[in-house]
Parts: sequence; structure tokens; C-alpha cells
Amino acid sequence: CVCVYIYIYHNNQAQRCSITNTKQERGTKQKMGALIKLMDSVLFLFFMFIAIVAPIFDTEVCFPVKYQPSFLTNIKLWYVRDYGDYLVVEKPSFFVGLVWLRLCFQWPLTILNLYGIIVGGRPWFNTTCLIYGVSYCTAMVAAIGELMGSQRAPDKLLMTFFLFMGLGVLAIVRGLVPNSSKTTTIERKPKRT
Repeated sequence: CVCVYIYIYHNNQAQRCSITNTKQERGTKQKMGALIKLMDSVLFLFFMFIAIVAPIFDTEVCFPVKYQPSFLTNIKLWYVRDYGDYLVVEKPSFFVGLVWLRLCFQWPLTILNLYGIIVGGRPWFNTTCLIYGVSYCTAMVAAIGELMGSQRAPDKLLMTFFLFMGLGVLAIVRGLVPNSSKTTTIERKPKRT
């Protein structure tokens, strides 16, 4: 009689624990899903900005002025005047190399990441997001190092670069977070005696 009572009590406790754990897991998954959607929304805006601005602005650095339309030159002059970005004016070799990296490697990844966010659920999205974030942050560290080391950059320019560096870190974090909240569980069947 006592054995039956212990058996029934133990099974009820196990069921209560599994119900509680299931509710907690659902709540955690919902919170995580909301966080992923928020990250994807911020990254969507970032990738959209980069997808539009990078080819327009970066061609200003890579190609001679005679091949550029006047309205693009005016945009570049406004940016340099407003933010004080001497790298765009002086075009040091390392900076031109970083711009080519952005055009040839990072820009296609930006397009892929935009597609991955819009369509959703692509198995490669985390990988491309992680690759983009690491590449972007590496390039930003080089540029920020130059800006801080020269002590010629205005605070407004540094804050802009740090903001974009933070978005690169967000891309890395998004690349490390699983795409789906689906999990598989393996349960043992109780032995029958």
C-alpha cells in the first residue's frame, strides 16, 4: 500500500514538474523569439542602409572624381564637412583597401542577409550574418584605431563609427543565436516490470 502511494505520488510530481518546465520553456522561447525579431528588425534597417549607401558612397573613394556625378560629389562634400571624416578626403591606402573589401565581400553578404531576413528561416542566415559581422567589425577596428590614434577625428565622427561598430557586434550575436526555437527532446521510455 505504501509502495503504491509512493509510486502514485512520484508520478504526479514528475507530471507537475514537466508541466511547469513546459510552461517555463514556452515563456523562454517566446521571449527569445521576440528578442530575435527585434534584432532582425534592427539588422534589417542596418543592412538596408548599407545595401543602398555602400555602392554609392564607396565608389566615391575608389574611382576618380571625373567618373562621378556631381550630386554624389555634393553628398560626399556634405558628409566630410559635417562629420570631419578626413579618411574620405585623404584616401590612405589601408582605407581604400577596406572600402574595396566592403564593396567586393561585405556588400554581397549584406544582400544575402537582407534576403534571409525578408524570407526568414534560411539555414545559412546565421552563417552569413556571423561572417558579415566579424568582417565588418574587423574593418571598423582598423578605421577606429586610425581615427583615435591620429586624434584628428571629431567626436561626432567617432560616435558614428562606434554606433556602426555596435551594429556589427549585433550581427555577430545574431549569427550565434539559433534561427529556430524548435528543439528536439529525447525521452526514455519507462521500463516495464
